Amino acid sequence: MLDIKVLRDDPEAVTAGVRKKRMTDRVAAVEQALVLDGELRGLIPKLDAMRSEQKNAGKLMIKLAPLAREQMLAKQKELKQELQGFLEREKTLRAELDQQLSLIPNIPDADVPEGRDDSENVEVKRVGQVRTVTFAQKTHCEIGEAQGWLDFERAAAISGSRNYLLIGDLALLHDAVLRYAIDHMVRQGFTPIDPPLLVRDAAMFGTGFFPGGEEQTYRCEKDGLNLIGTSEVPITSMHAGEILLEKDLPKKYVARSACFRREAGTYGKDTRGLYRVHQFQKVEQVVLDVADKGRSLEHHQSIVANAEACLQAFELPYRIVAVCGGDLGVPQAFKYDIETWMPSRNNYGETHSASRFYDYQARRLQLRYRSEAGKVHYCHTLNNTVIASPRALIPILEYHQQQDGTVRLPAALVPYMGGREVIGRPVF
Repeated sequence: MLDIKVLRDDPEAVTAGVRKKRMTDRVAAVEQALVLDGELRGLIPKLDAMRSEQKNAGKLMIKLAPLAREQMLAKQKELKQELQGFLEREKTLRAELDQQLSLIPNIPDADVPEGRDDSENVEVKRVGQVRTVTFAQKTHCEIGEAQGWLDFERAAAISGSRNYLLIGDLALLHDAVLRYAIDHMVRQGFTPIDPPLLVRDAAMFGTGFFPGGEEQTYRCEKDGLNLIGTSEVPITSMHAGEILLEKDLPKKYVARSACFRREAGTYGKDTRGLYRVHQFQKVEQVVLDVADKGRSLEHHQSIVANAEACLQAFELPYRIVAVCGGDLGVPQAFKYDIETWMPSRNNYGETHSASRFYDYQARRLQLRYRSEAGKVHYCHTLNNTVIASPRALIPILEYHQQQDGTVRLPAALVPYMGGREVIGRPVF
């Protein structure tokens, strides 16, 4: 949530940010918030004056004669009723203002590229040379099904479309990739967390997924809980409502969790394979730190480097793009996507997202810290995917496939696969 002072001081910048994110339907929220805030600010002095009058009347009452005291009591009764009406109006205004503020997206940084959608994201870095092969490459589906590692039909019979069964060595590889990522992050000084998969609406709201992301969320209506689409939600919410100490920051957490996504609005897109599925696992890194933009920028580069290290260890070519305004979500001020080379797409496919939010999430979560000078501030938050599987299995299987259908394992994963350097049997 934006600081109301930012909206008051520079409403044009807020509106420009909404438009840059191509969320023009939310411009009205900016306008309405300003109207409500103006009325609320006009009401507060009246409330203060009436409370002061009540207080002074109480002191005067004991000095008055009986008749004058009765007249004063009658006047105070009227004042009390009038004050109650103003208090109810204040409560309504604050609720309505909070509702409008919740709709206003974070202001994108100046260096966020202009653009309508992901086709206009801007490449900032490319790592690794795509290898040239002399044989016809197979898709991950063809490899997995030929090896008996993938079963989409039985999964669909059990759970519907966009589900899968990972079998044998592919199930082991899936686990190996995730374990490697956790071990790597622990070596970087991150604290591992095993988070809850079901969260209350407050956590979804606090991290900026609600309102707006309800259609992508699996909801358990009976219990009022939501299945997470990323462990960013429970981990960033861990300290909601708390005041941390500056000396204890930054907090660096890494979590491995199952994640769930309805994929609403993607009918007909990536219907076959592991790219767009309802259930997956992800290793996510979350950083909480002081309200210092420079520090946030440093953390952002660092968490991107953590993800890059995994892709380099898996010997995969990738590129990093700066996400344009139209592809940026509600809470992000800036986001990098990391896209890994996928031969079956003959292109790079998104595998990671790294976001900085400044204090937008923290304000919604009431996540604060006390500085060494004793002043309370809102924290800055960031997060990034370390690895997400089974999507990460697509480039691993396809890029490291051999002509006979076996798959060469990157050296970093060999210890996690029982010392084997190749998995599978000749099938082509």
